[in-house]
Amino acid sequence: MTRAEGPPPILVGVDPDPSQRTALAWAADEAARRRLPLLLLHAQGVPTPGYRPTGGRPSWEEWNTALHVAGDHTLREAVAFVESRQPQVPVSGLLAEGHPAWVLREQAQHATAVVLGSWHLSAAQELFTSASVALPLIAHATCPVVVVPEPQRVTDHPPYFVVGVDGGAESAAVVDLAFEEAALHGAGLRALYVWHPPRFGGADEEAALDECHRLLSEAVAGHGAAHPEVELHHEVVRGHPVRVLIEQSAHSLGLVVGTRGHGGFTGMLLGSVSQGVLHHARCPVITVPRAHDR
Repeated sequence: MTRAEGPPPILVGVDPDPSQRTALAWAADEAARRRLPLLLLHAQGVPTPGYRPTGGRPSWEEWNTALHVAGDHTLREAVAFVESRQPQVPVSGLLAEGHPAWVLREQAQHATAVVLGSWHLSAAQELFTSASVALPLIAHATCPVVVVPEPQRVTDHPPYFVVGVDGGAESAAVVDLAFEEAALHGAGLRALYVWHPPRFGGADEEAALDECHRLLSEAVAGHGAAHPEVELHHEVVRGHPVRVLIEQSAHSLGLVVGTRGHGGFTGMLLGSVSQGVLHHARCPVITVPRAHDR
């Protein structure tokens, strides 16, 4: 299977388990909404569940051939799934060798966005197995990365997206994408600024909250002009960032955040907060790189 020429595709990492299709379905629907092609990628860096050697220890050539056959089968099943769900979406498959994080990072340079599944791995699994690629990819990708949890759950009605913002200039791209996603889904948008009080007190809480409200209003001002149909709600939330993000994700269509910044949400997604959010969020998490990273 080869990659088709045309506009930058949405790239989705394909899991060999045919029961894990939530991320693939999300990517197919997103490609249909954006009228973009979909590129399905499977990296054969480790054996897939479909391959079980028989007899003695296989040679390197037998092992490589078996991985290729199993990977090709995985891709064909995934392509068939997309064609059945969104027949109008141009879809192609790419079978690559190497660690999934590195392969996806390379292909992401030519993608509109990357979509991955999430199975709520523990912190140890995230750090010490090759099953998860989200954190290293988010740290280096030059396009948005979407992590879609398994299994799918029901959202509130009317539907809405949540965007985490701060007062920095890097929030602009995050807010813009949040408005765009809300418009594509016919949903509302909740803009959040989390204020985490100092551990030992000493801050003027009223003044701090006033400043948070000011920064939040400035961060979203003017960004909704391109999508006047999106109903926007502002909210300053007091609490721990991880806890607030997880709670807010429970009934939303998606959570849009940045990957770097000076505070608020855009500075949190490369450390402990990122692991907490990506492991426990109940909705797709869309991370947006800084403009000069793209």
